Amino acid sequence: QVQFEESGGGSVQSGGSLRLSCAAPGHKSTRKCMGWFRQVAGKEREGVAVIYLASNTTYYADFVKGRFTISQDIAKNTDTVYLQMNSLKPEDTAMYTCASGAWCRTSDGILRKEYLDRGQGTQVTVSS
Repeated sequence: QVQFEESGGGSVQSGGSLRLSCAAPGHKSTRKCMGWFRQVAGKEREGVAVIYLASNTTYYADFVKGRFTISQDIAKNTDTVYLQMNSLKPEDTAMYTCASGAWCRTSDGILRKEYLDRGQGTQVTVSS
């Protein structure tokens, strides 16, 4: 299993910003896209944003559109994605996890929530 390096989580007040980063070592042939999902204990996991690495095409969940931006930085031996989160709300509080796969979004527009290759997660807490 790929070991991701995630960072950037923390605590912020409502309206604030955080930037998450995720580095995935190597360039796996099956790594066509990377994304972030989030989960609160006891609640359903939610896909947040994904980016297809070759085309740089991005997709977002409706609840983060206009506030979050996913981007990538492809270095020689590492694929890195960032999630810039602005105008944070208390309901954005969750464990955010980075992941990668051969697909990250269904043809119906549903962001993938289950991945084989994923990180440990980084906690984001937004206070009101």
